[in-house]
Amino acid sequence: MTAYRARLTETDIRRLFKAEDEDDRAAAAHKLCRSIDRAELSEAEREAAQKILRVLADDAAELVRRALAVTLKASDLIPRDVARKLAADIDSVALPIIGFCPAFSDADLIEIVRAGSAARQIAIAARSRVSRDVAEALSIDGCQEAARTLSANDNADISERALGRLVDRFGDAPEVVAALAYRQVLPLDVTERLVALASDAVREHLVSRHAIAPETAIRLAAYSRERVTVDLIDEAAESADLGAFLATLKARGVLNASLLLRALARGQMATFEQGLAVLAGTPHQRAWLMIHDAGSLGLRAIYDRAGLPPRLFQAFRAGVDTWRTLQAEGTDTSGEEFRQQMLERFLTQRPNAPREDLAYLMERLDQPVVTPVAIRAANAA
Repeated sequence: MTAYRARLTETDIRRLFKAEDEDDRAAAAHKLCRSIDRAELSEAEREAAQKILRVLADDAAELVRRALAVTLKASDLIPRDVARKLAADIDSVALPIIGFCPAFSDADLIEIVRAGSAARQIAIAARSRVSRDVAEALSIDGCQEAARTLSANDNADISERALGRLVDRFGDAPEVVAALAYRQVLPLDVTERLVALASDAVREHLVSRHAIAPETAIRLAAYSRERVTVDLIDEAAESADLGAFLATLKARGVLNASLLLRALARGQMATFEQGLAVLAGTPHQRAWLMIHDAGSLGLRAIYDRAGLPPRLFQAFRAGVDTWRTLQAEGTDTSGEEFRQQMLERFLTQRPNAPREDLAYLMERLDQPVVTPVAIRAANAA
């Protein structure tokens, strides 16, 4: 073992194996470990070195075992049995090895995760490489800080299922949500879920970095009761091609009765017309005629063809009648003032609408007028 023995004196060897003072043994252990880690060893010398490491791992003194763990934490010289032994030690010895040692198998790391120690889970989540199986285990059993650390580790191979589980478990933890949002790659479904949970700054990052459709971001943000923000209905009004916009929403499965009722109650008649046309698979002009010019039966016919729930028809009927009344009074139907007036009149009729939709409309009634253009201008400023 001359490749590394040359760097040690006989005093070092004697201190390592004979000294009763643990500080002396720890100093010798550190010097030995540093020396052999830097040396080029033959196979026989490597085996001899590992025998010494097994002796150090059994030393009664914490300082000696810690010297071994810290000095060789990332070395491939430590055999698996020594790594496992040190990982079962106290935290000051175990954590450096758990966080860096390449000797562990995935099964070893999963076993440590399942044992439940938060500090050890965090160390595994921060490793320079976290396999898909280990990430899966962390998503199931990891503590919140381990979840945040794993999410922030772009060298962790986290499956879409594991990402979804992290959102399920820690969606109410802003630190975890932000760490997930700033990953380099995110599946669309996970991105859309995060948008609904993230802060404004993190949401902006998600929309810009992961190319999520703005209407999706706004739709998901619409249910955040703490913020005054633009929702999907406002964005529809700003769309250059409303028909294409709504067709996209249909393809994503979000063009539904709730959205159209909310749009209608807020005076967005064009959104309602185009939405019915898209759902019914009919040209917009035909849908317009059935809603406005075909008497009381036209609306019902196009409504049924669109596949909307029969129990909500009277609420839609009330919305259309309210819009017509205001138009007959000469009200300008294109402005935000009209939308608020429409909403007030609609709600005074006590429409038979779902509770969550009424709650949404009441909140919109209480909010100041905020348009997508105004918000974009404010953000630009």
